[in-house]
Amino acid sequence: MVAFVRTAAVVGLEPWPVTLECWVGQGLPGTRLVGLPDAAVKESADRAKAAIKSTGLEWPGQRIIGNLAPAEVPKAGAGFDLAFALGVLGATGVLKPEHLRGVWALGELGLDGSVRPTPGTLPIAALARSRSARCLLVADAAAVEASLINQLDVVPVADLRETVAVLTGAAPGRTAGRGEPAARNVVPDLADVRGQPLARRAIEIAAAGDHHVLLAGPPGCGKSMLARRLPGLLPDLGVEQAMEVAAIHSVAGVRDPSAPLDLVPPYRAPHHTVSIAGLVGGGSGIARPGEISLAHEGILFLDELLEMPRRNLDVLREPLETGEVRITRARASVRFPARFRLVAATNPCPCGHLGDSRTPCRCRPDRIERYRERLSGPLLDRIDLQVTMHPVVAADLLGESCEESTATVRERVAAGRARRAARRAVGGRVATSTALERLARAIDALALSSRSFDACLRVARTIADLEGAALVGPDHVDEAIAHRMPVNLVGAA
Repeated sequence: MVAFVRTAAVVGLEPWPVTLECWVGQGLPGTRLVGLPDAAVKESADRAKAAIKSTGLEWPGQRIIGNLAPAEVPKAGAGFDLAFALGVLGATGVLKPEHLRGVWALGELGLDGSVRPTPGTLPIAALARSRSARCLLVADAAAVEASLINQLDVVPVADLRETVAVLTGAAPGRTAGRGEPAARNVVPDLADVRGQPLARRAIEIAAAGDHHVLLAGPPGCGKSMLARRLPGLLPDLGVEQAMEVAAIHSVAGVRDPSAPLDLVPPYRAPHHTVSIAGLVGGGSGIARPGEISLAHEGILFLDELLEMPRRNLDVLREPLETGEVRITRARASVRFPARFRLVAATNPCPCGHLGDSRTPCRCRPDRIERYRERLSGPLLDRIDLQVTMHPVVAADLLGESCEESTATVRERVAAGRARRAARRAVGGRVATSTALERLARAIDALALSSRSFDACLRVARTIADLEGAALVGPDHVDEAIAHRMPVNLVGAA
């Protein structure tokens, strides 16, 4: 007898429908899984056998073959356990064909029969709805995530015994609760940062126009403090954006499946020793999302930028330009979205005190040159705002704080983003002829690239939006160019 159970495999971010065909018949007792499974999928047989026996049901003493169709789609992970166990029970007559018709199953089995959540629940739930699934069986802990997909009957199950009872009608299926969107967490306030008016202004411009920022300065001048306060200036994500972010985090296995939909833009701050695979994605078998995709629609903060190898940094060039990353492996080629705001912080030299009048630099010129060469010219050219920061003086630290708060700056950012959206809707001219002429002269005088021309114009347009100006003027261009010039970390690279 052959039983059929629907499930899915996730390749990159794309879910593929999979039909698990289970055959039980004559032959030497044993179990075999075919259909391009990885090692974790092959182990499903042992987990399913122990789970079925722990539930009090009988494991057949015959030949068992499980086929994951279509065979050309690679399958990875333990999410096929529940479907395989139901297939065995269907092939031995415990479950009838009508019990399994239209049922999708996703979950890892414990040896005691418990059902556990697995990565990729959200995109698989979306696929099940599009294929008119009768219901989707998931672990209790994954029910909230699966229920983010509307018009899908999500049935949470605690163990294999409950699953069988629900399918046979011996017990009613439970309903998955729908969590409300998560509330915004309290973030550090911008008022805590003393001094640094230029850097504060750059962070505001970055939040209003989704620009990339490089902060360079000696240790302790407030680079990391400013970066951690940028999320508080950004608006909440739309539901569609939040669902895309949640799907990426679900596939990567970093999302709590019991958590509600998070509308707050993600903030990722990997250590400077992160590998290329950890940064852009990869790994053995099917590639998983890296930090730049986990920061999609949010912020990627790279502290100690020049402590990272140049090879690792240069992999950011294409994602910064295209907003996505493509990874090709022997078993599959995948695409991950990567529209993130890069905020980078670095010291000007290995000791960090180059240009600091209070503490002399102890680095040899050759060490400084090697240190700076880790940031290539093409990567630096893609960073819109480049700010040199200086040590904060004692008067700023000891005096009464009069800095603007996150709430105040956030209001200006929201107004600027609203003007940008309205301007894009109607189109038309963005700058005066005088501003464009001044920008062109500056580009020629500084020998900047055409990409720099575009970046300066976009930054100037953001500054005009923050000020409520209809067109970019010469003053806006001057400020944009000033934010483009200060950091000189690259020679002729």
